[in-house]
Amino acid sequence: MEMSKASISVGVVTALSLLLLQTMAHAQETLTIATYGGAWAKALSEAALKPIAKTLGITIKEVTISSANEVKLQVNAGAVAIDIVDMGAFDCELGAKQALWEKLDYGRVDATSLDPSLVNEYWVGGPSYYSTVLAWSKKKYGDNPPKNWADFWDVKKFPGTRAFRNNPVGTLEFALIADGVAPDRLYPLDVDRAFAKLREIKPYITVWWGSGAQSAQLLHDGEVDMLSIWNGRVSTVIANGAEVAFTYNQAQLNADCMVIPRGSKNKELAEKVINLILTPELQANLPALIDYGPVNPNAFELGKITSKQAAASNSSPENAKYQTLLRFDWWGENLAAIQPRWDAFIRE
Repeated sequence: MEMSKASISVGVVTALSLLLLQTMAHAQETLTIATYGGAWAKALSEAALKPIAKTLGITIKEVTISSANEVKLQVNAGAVAIDIVDMGAFDCELGAKQALWEKLDYGRVDATSLDPSLVNEYWVGGPSYYSTVLAWSKKKYGDNPPKNWADFWDVKKFPGTRAFRNNPVGTLEFALIADGVAPDRLYPLDVDRAFAKLREIKPYITVWWGSGAQSAQLLHDGEVDMLSIWNGRVSTVIANGAEVAFTYNQAQLNADCMVIPRGSKNKELAEKVINLILTPELQANLPALIDYGPVNPNAFELGKITSKQAAASNSSPENAKYQTLLRFDWWGENLAAIQPRWDAFIRE
């Protein structure tokens, strides 16, 4: 029997409705995660994101941002296209104060194994730790290298050119340690004492570096003899054949963090993905791919990380015990007052 035009119209509408629902369902199962790119993004993808996408049967779209301001612009414009952002924990702390992130549901995100200072109602530490370490030229210092920050300040025993990061965050801590403050008694920072100590070494600082790439180039080219540098950067310099070394003694553990931008349409799915990223099983994949270590210490108890990988990993129990964790909460409260003083100090 010939179908009526009305029946055909109903059938077309129904088909289009089903297609629309399928498209919406598919869109809800696509998650976008942003990082700063580079070797770290590749490692995270292999260690966690690809396995998670396969396990959950979803699509994870990986994008690169250059700064937290890109996410802030999306939030303020009400046009959020990113569901999870991986950035430095200090940026997460500042963003929380600006109401840029969704509040996390710790019923969905298990952070019980993490250091308590990495668990915030708006952000959670991870996926990794990186460390700021003291590195030096083996050509310059041979068998008698600097061993700590007091040695960095000792220009008579260890003559040579030096570089420091052009940022008060972390640098003030190293100055205080060099001045004899015990690493476990740093906070609250004695800011006046730190600046006084920095003035002692300032004449010997030839470069105040501004990026990880710049610090690595300084070391690789032999432009400076010792400097503060991120452990992943110095590891790359060593892998490229430069005669340099570094120590985790008195190094500083810094954490990445993960946030869900306010206005994300996929909050529950994002929390599910974050929860999986923090599991020891996926965290244990990181040391095989990069020297930035797991934030979940249980990753080292699975037998998945080799002894060689643990020896290189900055957050392994053996290496972590020599380091201090940067207090992001303290800097979140105090950077606004300290930054102008730092800028004036650099210009002096």
